[in-house]
This record gives sequence, structure tokens and C-alpha cells, in this order.
Amino acid sequence: MNINGTLVAQAIVFALLVLFTMKFVWPPITAALDERASKIAAGLAAADKAKSELSVANKRVEEELGKSRNESAVRLAEAERRAHAMIEEAKAKATEEGGKIIAAAKVEAEQQTVKARETLREQVAVLAVKGAEQILRKEVNASVHADLLSRLKTEL
Repeated sequence: MNINGTLVAQAIVFALLVLFTMKFVWPPITAALDERASKIAAGLAAADKAKSELSVANKRVEEELGKSRNESAVRLAEAERRAHAMIEEAKAKATEEGGKIIAAAKVEAEQQTVKARETLREQVAVLAVKGAEQILRKEVNASVHADLLSRLKTEL
């Protein structure tokens, strides 16, 4: 065996192997690599798009949160204003009711004072009659004394 012949045979087999690989093996591998590269590129593009959409969505969320905060602050202020108005209205009603109660109490006290004076006058008149009766047992004229007592009653 000749080393040159072996070397040439090996070079021919190598060349056939390279041609076979380039013709039948290399295209599916290249296609698979290209397909994988396109999938990776599409995935990166989708990730970039999702990232931009996420930032836009976050901005919208922040805007909505700001609107909600403002709206809730306005509603809270309105509720506080209504509460203060209701408190003031209740105070006014309570003051009015208190005034009515005080006026009614004053009227009632005045009526009781008048009644007490009338009762006291009648009792004084009865006592005066009894005293005069005991003093003047012998000379009692009922009609004259009744007129005298009624005048005394009105003076008291």
C-alpha cells in the first residue's frame, strides 16, 4: 500500500463526505438554525412590543389612579361639607327647640305664679274672715262683709 494512494483515497472520501454533508445534512441544519433565529427574533420583538405596551398600560393605570384619587377627594370633601351642614342644621333646630322649651317653661312658671297668688289671696281672705268673725262674732253682717272681703281680695 502506497501512502500517496491512501492519502488520495482519503482525500476523495473526505471530499465526498463534505459534498454529501453540504448537499443533504447542511441545508436542514441551516434551515433549523435560521428558523430558530427567526423565532428568537420574533420573541425578542414580541417582548419589546409587550414591554412598550406594559409601559403604556402602566401610564394609563397611573392616570386612572390619579383620577380616582381626585374623585375620591372631591367626594370626601362633599361628604364633609354635608356633614357640617347637617350638624349646623341640627344645632339650629336644637337651639330653636330649646328656645321653645324655655318659652313654654316661662309661660308655665308665670301661670303657676298667678295660680299661687290667687290661691294665696283666697287663703288670706279666708283667714281674714275667720279672724274678723272671731273678733266680731256679735255684729256680723254677711253682705257688707262679703263686699269688703272681695275688695280686700282684689287689693291683695
